[in-house]
Amino acid sequence: MTTDTDLINLYSTRILGLAADIPHRTRLTAPDGTAKRRSPLCGSTVTVDLALDGGKIVGFGQDVKACALGQASAAVVGHNIVGRSEAEVQTGRDQLFAMLKSDGPTPDAPFDGLEVLGPASEYKNRHASILLAFDATLDAFVDARTSKSA
Repeated sequence: MTTDTDLINLYSTRILGLAADIPHRTRLTAPDGTAKRRSPLCGSTVTVDLALDGGKIVGFGQDVKACALGQASAAVVGHNIVGRSEAEVQTGRDQLFAMLKSDGPTPDAPFDGLEVLGPASEYKNRHASILLAFDATLDAFVDARTSKSA
């Protein structure tokens, strides 16, 4: 069972620093794909816009309304997302999920900064919020494919 002290320790200086430094906070005016994801447990939301070229992200915008853990995750994603393919984003998401759910290793570079969220594995009600930036980005890739074929 977790205590109040554990929760306070979870919101470390590093996590709060990341939460205060979320990049790409301006939505794109003409994105190739857009998606919004919401965590049903806590109500956190992340909306992502993507501009793509050759299957790689060349422009990224995000609107993050989440707890400090979701914000920290969005910050790490935002700092490392430009230049990534859908497969790379999916791998980062899968590795983060494994780290949170089954004590897996820290995600590989470029998303290795997510190691700061390792202690959140004990807080299952926060996992969806932590995954929002990845999930919205992957949905935006799908939206971009759907928009192109329409």
